[in-house]
Amino acid sequence: MALHFIVDELPALVDAQGQILPGATVTLGGAEARHAVTVRRVRVGEPVTVGDGRGTLADGECERVAPTEVVVRVTGVRRVEAGSPRLVLVQALAKGDRDELAIQAATELGVDAVLPWAASRSVARWEGAKVAKGLARWTTIVREASKQAHRGRVPEVGPLVTTADLARLAAETRMLLLEPTAPSRLSELVRDDAAAGAADARDLLLVVGPEGGFAPEELERLAAAGAVPARMGETVLRTSTAGPAALAVVSVLLGRW
Repeated sequence: MALHFIVDELPALVDAQGQILPGATVTLGGAEARHAVTVRRVRVGEPVTVGDGRGTLADGECERVAPTEVVVRVTGVRRVEAGSPRLVLVQALAKGDRDELAIQAATELGVDAVLPWAASRSVARWEGAKVAKGLARWTTIVREASKQAHRGRVPEVGPLVTTADLARLAAETRMLLLEPTAPSRLSELVRDDAAAGAADARDLLLVVGPEGGFAPEELERLAAAGAVPARMGETVLRTSTAGPAALAVVSVLLGRW
């Protein structure tokens, strides 16, 4: 499979009729070029794909390879449309790298957006300068995982949210709380909607608690706002595992896979 790279902006590659412009090229520079040359070891003539992370993908071949610049001759351009409904992982901050493992796997599995949540039982805390640092770290993880997975769209990394923020979101989205003690199974809740042919284009939010799980007051507040608790089997999954596992289930039931 061709190597995949992401640039912030793609130049004009097609004309008004959708035909590839003569001599259309994409140039990788900076860190992306260094990564392509020193880590991925691309060679002249090697097929690659280059995307802008917003749905446009250019297929091509490496025309020139230098330590600071890689020029790709474009042979095809295609669009990757956004999924509907959007699948959003709300991941509670967790100690170590467990929250980072969750968003990395979720990106590879097709999540459309991730939101960091400062849950009451979160051991890890983003405060002051740590907020910007944490968001930057998550953005890098999501971008790199998107390249690994050859994704045409890089998931959005939203701002750090509180439980009050989630309660407001619950009123305008479909929000499922991944809770081991919930009376209804995740598969049942999603399958029932699919079987009924419900054309609900609202974002589907999958909320994962921290290592200690949801606090009772969080469950109560979010449920009162419209969120629905959902159980995943009879076992308790780690905070790094629950979100990706739920995404896999939902992707099958919604026909994405």
